[in-house]
Amino acid sequence: MMLHTLSHENTILNKFIAEIRDKRIQTDSMRFRRNLERIGEITAYEISKTLEYVPKAVETPLGEASVEMIADKVVVATILRAGLPFHQGFLNYFDDSENAFVSAYRKSTKDGKFKVKVEYISCGELEDKVLLLVDPMLATGSSLVLAYNALVERGGQPKHTHVAAIIASEQGVDYVEQNMPRQTTTVWASAVDEELTSRMYIVPGIGDAGDLAYGAKL
Repeated sequence: MMLHTLSHENTILNKFIAEIRDKRIQTDSMRFRRNLERIGEITAYEISKTLEYVPKAVETPLGEASVEMIADKVVVATILRAGLPFHQGFLNYFDDSENAFVSAYRKSTKDGKFKVKVEYISCGELEDKVLLLVDPMLATGSSLVLAYNALVERGGQPKHTHVAAIIASEQGVDYVEQNMPRQTTTVWASAVDEELTSRMYIVPGIGDAGDLAYGAKL
């Protein structure tokens, strides 16, 4: 399995990462959502370099031009609700892609642990397509792998899966590597942090992406 950490190269992406981490800037939920979207756009651009292309003739007012166009059929999938702004960034660039959505949540137990539950799936055919499974936070990896398995069960096996996260933990990346097909999975993270808290939040991370984007939940 290949891991791409985008912040290893100094680009404008670092500005957006800094802003979503900064607790002073996080108080502006509209700016937070827009930064998730912009990071999605940058990540989509990087992933687009790995896809298959074919030449296509385009009629211009003065003649004909040959342009290399994406040949792969792309499906962009996300986990509700935190994934929506990040997903929109991908959709801005892969604007003719199909889309899939999974509703998953943590169900806590009395001992402080939790299980991930999937309640809703909206998914079309995935066979022989490229799946972009995008979620801002890759903490333990269990939610993402559960969402992947639910999508595959519903839509079939994609020919390749790109897992995209903004902030990932080392544990989450390892979990994806151990529980998803290694030969057909690539992980893209804007940054990878080392630590998880006892409640499985990434440190230094950003906090709860869903709450920061849309407000606190009960």
